[in-house]
Amino acid sequence: MKGFYSLLGIVYMVTTSFYLSPRKAVVKNEISTKKIERLADAKSEKTSTTVSSSEELYKSITFEEGHELNEEVFFKALTGFENLKKAGLLNQDAHLLTVCDFSMSSNTKRLWVIDTNERKVLFNSLVAHGKNTGEEFATNFSNTNSSLQSSLGFYITDATYNGDNGYSLRLLGMDKGFNDAAYKRAIVMHGADYVSEDFAAVHKRIGRSWGCPAVPRDLTQPIINTIKGRNCLFIYYPDQNYLSKSEWLKS
Repeated sequence: MKGFYSLLGIVYMVTTSFYLSPRKAVVKNEISTKKIERLADAKSEKTSTTVSSSEELYKSITFEEGHELNEEVFFKALTGFENLKKAGLLNQDAHLLTVCDFSMSSNTKRLWVIDTNERKVLFNSLVAHGKNTGEEFATNFSNTNSSLQSSLGFYITDATYNGDNGYSLRLLGMDKGFNDAAYKRAIVMHGADYVSEDFAAVHKRIGRSWGCPAVPRDLTQPIINTIKGRNCLFIYYPDQNYLSKSEWLKS
């Protein structure tokens, strides 16, 4: 910047500059870069710790040989479970996590009730999907009334009642647009005679519900009485639309 002043009638020109020296610019850039790297490292370390914690928990659970819950499915279930706690929708001391892996054959035991505190499987059972969701394998899901299809996502277990299907457990869908119509649709957990290995032996698959996660008759009361009263249930299928949009799966 140029300026002028007069001394004893002589005009002088003064030039000033606010130019940042190359060295100072380099130092400033190095500081900014290091700050960004520290923030990135902190975020990475936090993510790594969470993953390590999830892996450690999964590896410490004793699954029956040949009936293991898929590790990635467990991680997704655990992520939603913890996010529901953070949102205040589950009690902080909630420790029961129920997972239905509908990517598996309905002739396999694809429901797990896990005690995350005790790190053990309380139940591993057959579970039915909806009549219009598929035959032996689930393929189609809906949140629409009278669709007779299962709904994906996270649920919170509610109260029990005795209805047309006997002892049943109401379910509250937590995923908007995917299962939040569950209560109105009367999507509940209940027992059914068609959820059995004997039925599968005759029909090549277990029977199907009207969209409810139905379980074997002999396990109805034990399972329902264990998970009732604000616990987490996750119905999984590798549907990319759901997996990308569920707010509970965001880490």
